[in-house]
Amino acid sequence: MTSIRSPRITRHYTQRIEAPPARVFPLLCPVREADWLEGWGEIVEMVHSDSGLAEDGCVFLTRPPGQVETVWVITRHDPTRGEVEFVRVTPGLLATRLCILVQAAEGEASTVKVTYQFTPLSEAGVALAREAHSEETFRRSMVWWEASMNHWLRTGELLRREAA
Repeated sequence: MTSIRSPRITRHYTQRIEAPPARVFPLLCPVREADWLEGWGEIVEMVHSDSGLAEDGCVFLTRPPGQVETVWVITRHDPTRGEVEFVRVTPGLLATRLCILVQAAEGEASTVKVTYQFTPLSEAGVALAREAHSEETFRRSMVWWEASMNHWLRTGELLRREAA
């Protein structure tokens, strides 16, 4: 048996979303994300969902242009607790666990705690994790996500990168 000495990378970020959890949590869905995150609708494909939305056991794919397809599975979906967990695998590169916790915050807002755990599956995966998921790249991604969701909740429109 061979084993890959794989350095796991964990990233944390806490967002403030200007809406209560009951409005925020449903947006953490492969279908609903297209409503508020520019470009998501062009790269996501639903494979299985009994309800058509996020739920335990939901499976979907992402296919960003010029990148390897990633398979996603929702492994926990608990609206009552505000918890959703995704496991995603980019074959030959990364296995990733994404945990999100949505909690009430002051002023009809929500705190959204996001934790990504990246486990490289190969040397190429190690390089990808270091480049595509560096602390700075991750932070910029989370700030964009936060701004995009807040903009959509305020206006009902997508925040465009060229307008940001």
